[in-house]
Amino acid sequence: MATTIGENVGAGLTLARSNSSGRQQHLEPTTFVNPTGKSTRGPWQKFVSWIWDPDYYEKSDAERKLVFKLDCALLSLLCFGWLMKYIDQTNLANAYVSGLKEDLHIEGNQYTWMQTIYNVVICVMQIPSNMIVLKVRPSWWLSMCEIGWAIFTFAQAGAQNYQQMYAFRFFVALFEAAFQPVAYFILGSWYTKSELAKRASIFYVSGPIGQAFSGFLQAAIYKNMDGLQGLAGWRWLYLICIMTIPCGIAIFFFLPDFPDNCNSWFITEEEKELAKARCAKNGTIAMSDALNFRTFKRVIVTWHFWLLIPTYVLYAYGIQNYNYFGIYLKAAGYSVSMRNILPSCANLVGIIPQLVWGWCSDRFRSRYAWCLIPCLWGLCPTVILAVYPDSNTLKVFAFMVTGTYFVTHIWWSWVNEICHGSMEERAFIIASINCAFYACNAWLPTIIFLQTEAPTFPKGYPTVLACNCGGMIGFTIIWFMHKRQLRREEAAMVGTVEEAGVPMEQIDEKPADDKDATRVAVLKA
Repeated sequence: MATTIGENVGAGLTLARSNSSGRQQHLEPTTFVNPTGKSTRGPWQKFVSWIWDPDYYEKSDAERKLVFKLDCALLSLLCFGWLMKYIDQTNLANAYVSGLKEDLHIEGNQYTWMQTIYNVVICVMQIPSNMIVLKVRPSWWLSMCEIGWAIFTFAQAGAQNYQQMYAFRFFVALFEAAFQPVAYFILGSWYTKSELAKRASIFYVSGPIGQAFSGFLQAAIYKNMDGLQGLAGWRWLYLICIMTIPCGIAIFFFLPDFPDNCNSWFITEEEKELAKARCAKNGTIAMSDALNFRTFKRVIVTWHFWLLIPTYVLYAYGIQNYNYFGIYLKAAGYSVSMRNILPSCANLVGIIPQLVWGWCSDRFRSRYAWCLIPCLWGLCPTVILAVYPDSNTLKVFAFMVTGTYFVTHIWWSWVNEICHGSMEERAFIIASINCAFYACNAWLPTIIFLQTEAPTFPKGYPTVLACNCGGMIGFTIIWFMHKRQLRREEAAMVGTVEEAGVPMEQIDEKPADDKDATRVAVLKA
C-alpha cells in the first residue's frame, strides 16, 4: 500500500512543503484516519467511476459514505440557497420589463443606478464576509444573511418610488454579498480535486435554474395574478420570495461548516477525522495563520493576487451580454410574457453545457483546457452582438446561447487548487476576485451599457468581446504560472523527504489528481 505525503506517514517523521505563497509549512506526524480501508469494488463502482468521480472505485466505503453525506447536506443546501438568491436577484430585471418601470416612473438611468448601488455594496462586503467565516461558523453567518436578504426582497413589493428601491437594493446587497464567495470557499474546503469541478458546476447551474424559474414565475403571475388584491403582477413576484426564509433556517441547522470545526450531528467523529485526512491528501491546509496585516501583506505580493483578479474580471465581463436580453426583447416589441420566457429559456439552454464542462474538467484532470475551450466557442455569440446585424434571428440566437460558454464554476475550482497552501489566502483571494469584479461592475455599465443607448449598446457589446479575448489570454498565463508553482512545490517536498533521511529508492512518483498537478512523493509501505 502506498501512503502519500500528507497522510499517515509514520511516527517520528515530520514533513514540510512550500505552500502557494512560498512559505514552508510543516506537516507534523498525524493521527488522521487513513482514507483507505474496506472498499467494495465491482461493476457498479467501476460504472460510477466512469460517470461520476474518477477515483470512486479506489475510495473506501467510509469515504464514499462521507462524500454522499456532503452531497446531500452541504451541496444541496448551497444549491438551494444559490437558486433562491438568483430568483431574488433576477426579480429586478423581470419586474422592470413587467410594469415596475411604469408604476414607479423610472426614467433615464435610474434603473442602471439601482444595479450600481447593488454592485457597490456587494463589492464592499466581499472581503469582510469571507474573513468573518474564518472566525464565525459559516452556518451561522450564511443563515443570517439569507434571512436578511429575504426580508428586504419581500419589502420591495411595497416600493412606491425609485428612492425606496435604492434603499431596498442596498440592504438586499448587504446580505447577499456573503453567499457566493463563502459557498465556493466551503466547497473547496471539503471536496478533492477529482470531485470539486462537478460539484461547483451543480452549484453554479442552480443559479440559472433560479433565473429561469423567476422568469416563468413572473410570466405566470403577470397572466394570472396581475391586479389581484389591487397589486401589480411584479409586486406579487417579490411577495412570493418570502420562501427564501426556510432555506436560511435549514442552513443554520444542517450546513457542516469546515472540516476542522464541523459539529454537524449527522457526521460522525470518524468521518470528521476522515475529512481532515482527505484535506491533507488533497494538499488543502487548514487555518493556521493569525489573521492580521502581515497575512494580507503576504498574499498581495504573490502572483495569485495580481493575475487571478484581473483575469476573472475580464472573463466575467466577457459573459455580460445575457443581462441585456430582456431589454432587447422589449425594444424589439415582444410581449411581456415573451420578455420573461425567452431569457428563462436561455438560462436553461446553458445548463447542460455547463455541467458537461465541469464533468470534463474532473474527468480529464484539467482546469485550463475546460476554461479555454468554451470561451473559444463564446467568440461566436459575442462577435454577433458586437457587429449587431439587422437580423433579429441572429441576435436572439446570440443571446440564447450565451450561457453555453460560462466556465465560472471551473474557474473557482481552479482558484481553490492554486491557493491550496493557505486557508487565509484562499479566503482572501476568492473574496478579492469577486470584489474587483463588482467594483468594475459598479461603474462600467453606466458608461458602456447606458439605457439611453439601448438596445444596440454600441460601446457595450464590443467591450464584452474584447474582455472575452483578454480572459482567454489570462487563462493561458495562469496555466504557465501554476505549472511553475507545482514544480517548485514538488521540489520542496522531495527535498524535505531527503532531509528526513528517507532513502531515495523508497520514493516513487505518482500523478496527482489534476493532469497539470505536481507529482507527489509516495512512500512505499
